[in-house]
Amino acid sequence: MSTMFLTPRSTVNDFQRAHRQAALQQIVARLRGKPIELLSYEQVAQQLRLTGRAARGLQTIPLAAIVGTVGRCSDFTRSFLPRKGSDERRWASLKAFIEQHSIDALPPIEVYQIGAVYFVQDGHHRVSIARQLSIEFITAYVTEVQTRVPLSPDAQPDELIFMAEYAVFLDYTHLDRLRPGADLRVSVPGQYAKLEDHIEVYRYFSEVAEERELSLAEAVCRWYDEAYQPIAEAIHAQGILREFPDRTAADFYIWIAEQRLMLQHELGWEIPAEAATAALATRFSAHARPAMVRAGQSILNAIVPAPLQPGPQAGQWRKTKLAARYSDCLFREILVPISGASRDWCALDQAVLLAQQECSQVHGLWVVNAEPDREGEAAQQLGVEFEQRCKAAGIEGTLTIEVGHLAVRVCERASLADLVVMARDRSSAGPAAEFQVLIRRCTRPVWAVPDCAVKTERALLAYDGGAKSKEALFVAAYFAEQWKTQLTVATVFEHGRVDRAGLRYAWEYLELHEICADFVQPRGPVAQTLLELSDQKQCDVIILGSYCSPPAVEAFIGGTVDRVLRESSRPVLVCK
Repeated sequence: MSTMFLTPRSTVNDFQRAHRQAALQQIVARLRGKPIELLSYEQVAQQLRLTGRAARGLQTIPLAAIVGTVGRCSDFTRSFLPRKGSDERRWASLKAFIEQHSIDALPPIEVYQIGAVYFVQDGHHRVSIARQLSIEFITAYVTEVQTRVPLSPDAQPDELIFMAEYAVFLDYTHLDRLRPGADLRVSVPGQYAKLEDHIEVYRYFSEVAEERELSLAEAVCRWYDEAYQPIAEAIHAQGILREFPDRTAADFYIWIAEQRLMLQHELGWEIPAEAATAALATRFSAHARPAMVRAGQSILNAIVPAPLQPGPQAGQWRKTKLAARYSDCLFREILVPISGASRDWCALDQAVLLAQQECSQVHGLWVVNAEPDREGEAAQQLGVEFEQRCKAAGIEGTLTIEVGHLAVRVCERASLADLVVMARDRSSAGPAAEFQVLIRRCTRPVWAVPDCAVKTERALLAYDGGAKSKEALFVAAYFAEQWKTQLTVATVFEHGRVDRAGLRYAWEYLELHEICADFVQPRGPVAQTLLELSDQKQCDVIILGSYCSPPAVEAFIGGTVDRVLRESSRPVLVCK
């Protein structure tokens, strides 16, 4: 094709404008530390270990997916702006020809395709001009090049380092062939060596447990299915990646695994993967909030007393337990704050009964004021007593002693458990501030034990149709279905008419689970009516949702939860 004709001044000006934009992009890229170079086909071919190629013929491809070049990385920016002033005449002449005719009048370009991206072999100027004209598609002769590592249009040159590591990892594990569709991309170099270590450790313990050797392929598949995939699914379910779009599930899997091991070593008890992931989601969601929001929350925490600060949103814990509710047990890990007081041993007895019912584990937590208290004679005696009680009951139990504030430590460790069982001192006039903080701020259900442990044969559910009472309904239905607990559902109306819609929701939920319950709708003061009803029905436990009103309102007028906790001679399960 000949371009020997007079080049219009307008296309020369277009080139100069595009050339200036390329220079400006280069300056901005240096300030931001972000490269704007095209990907090098030669570098990609070397680092990603290409496995084959095949001619795919003439195709129409998206211009936005052309992100690389064969041999001309320094001639154009990533958006194909011209960087060399010496290209002016050819670029301007070609643009004039395209404007006079069309881009389809030119021969198709030639590209290599790797994954979802393309590398220009011939036709760089045509691509550059088409991008300037906002053309979306171009005709190309495509040669597809196979690689084990997928490339996306937003891939950056510096990402080739860990993409190359990914290629080596896949060569070693063959995970892409053993589990097609598996995506273990990371965003930080050096992570694949850690994943290989995880596979080898998993292989070793599996061989010891089964007293046989595992092939590498079997070890890789079992590690992916049994270790990696459950955590990856929990990461997606918790929405962590929405907070950090530049990170991957594999990034967080490695972080969670490391933090989980650290916590297990520190606490001495097994941390479920789902619990570790949920705790991570809570932590990173808080970290991801804008600085001004975090600063405002810090000020709020400083000036508002702890009992008046809001607690977690309703339903967060239930979301993490939906699968376990039907396939496993609801309370796999039970946390018991304990100090050696007689009422604390009652709480442990209650936790033991629940653990026997659920085939679960009990984790004791003693919070002391100072570091020396952790090693004193009292700590040793408490540890011996705790161990003997758990052993006599035939359940697994661990005791951890930590320094700090009771409510704060319990709330922190509760995020790694499923239920908190705690003694409630009924001799005080109302819920102690520390206990009130724990009830409000804890992310897990709290089983408050007033006097002694009981078996859960009859339960009273306080249900008003609100979000918190629906969480209580979730737990009560589990008791009725799995433990065969006789359930009474009480909707107390202190003022106004009966909420038929709210009652219908509870009735339909229980009917769905084939649970028969006694529905009652008494009238009167809510707390007093619930306490009287629990006596009449001889219930073993009262199940209700946590605080519903704003903290300041509850503190001013007094609330149903506080009065039931204060006056009930039966255990009270407060749900979130």
